[in-house]
Amino acid sequence: MKTKLLSFCLSTLLCSAIPLIGYTAPITTTNKTTTSQDAIAPYLSITALQKLNWQPVNTNDTQTITLNATSQQLNEGDIQGSIAAFALPANRGSLDITLSSLVKDKQVYVPNVLVFDQALRPAAFYPSSYFPYERPGVMSTDRLEGTLKLTPALGQQQIYILIYTTCTDLQKSTQMVDPAKAYAQGVGNAVPAIPDPVARHTPTGTLKLKVKSEQNAGNITIGQVFSSPAQEPIIVGPTQTTVTPPTSQKIKPVLSDTERYFSDAIKKEINNGNIDKALKLLDEAERLGSATARETFINSIKNKG
Repeated sequence: MKTKLLSFCLSTLLCSAIPLIGYTAPITTTNKTTTSQDAIAPYLSITALQKLNWQPVNTNDTQTITLNATSQQLNEGDIQGSIAAFALPANRGSLDITLSSLVKDKQVYVPNVLVFDQALRPAAFYPSSYFPYERPGVMSTDRLEGTLKLTPALGQQQIYILIYTTCTDLQKSTQMVDPAKAYAQGVGNAVPAIPDPVARHTPTGTLKLKVKSEQNAGNITIGQVFSSPAQEPIIVGPTQTTVTPPTSQKIKPVLSDTERYFSDAIKKEINNGNIDKALKLLDEAERLGSATARETFINSIKNKG
């Protein structure tokens, strides 16, 4: 596992970042029920994204969201009905995000998820097939559920998650498991021959979002690893919060003692397996003007591998 993680970090630094999706390009998305599925992310204009109210969510937080007629609405292309839009911190390590859509009264909201980087560029797409039906447990109810493992690229303050459903999803339904069957299977009794209930897909529903920060890198990087050309600021939400991509500045070279400090600290964290901490040290060192921190990081990764 450590070898795979180290290889991932090294390749991330050595290769230029390639967006994981294009708005109109087919992508391959792994889900829990099939090996892979070709999906096309919907096109959303910057104007439409700017109008959304992005609700901030902290790490290690769980929120329950009720989507109804008074919630934000988005009707563009195949997207229809109530939506949820969140802004997540991008400077606290990798994020483990569990999204659940709860079944109530045999009705359920089928989620699709688009993930954007700080500049509102699309970075990942999770179609509804990524959120399969999960049986109720001791502490949980019938639900559609999936987990997103994301690693925001360095230099960002926030990333954005848009949850929506589609006209195509609304035409379908989800087959559940009858509680009597689930109980019989759980205790090892004979399973009764009774029909399973079916949940109708609706444009409203109840979502549960659980966000955790992790030290290990997630399997999808959000944002560009290397700095991109300067862009115009993007206005996000009705409060007109300005999100400006970082621009390169001329920085004076750091002192030799500072170079030595960061070099030793990076080597120590990599030897201890703390790749996230080493990446943060690298980011800080280069922000101060270090000319050797990146080479130290790469060589340490090679030696560790």
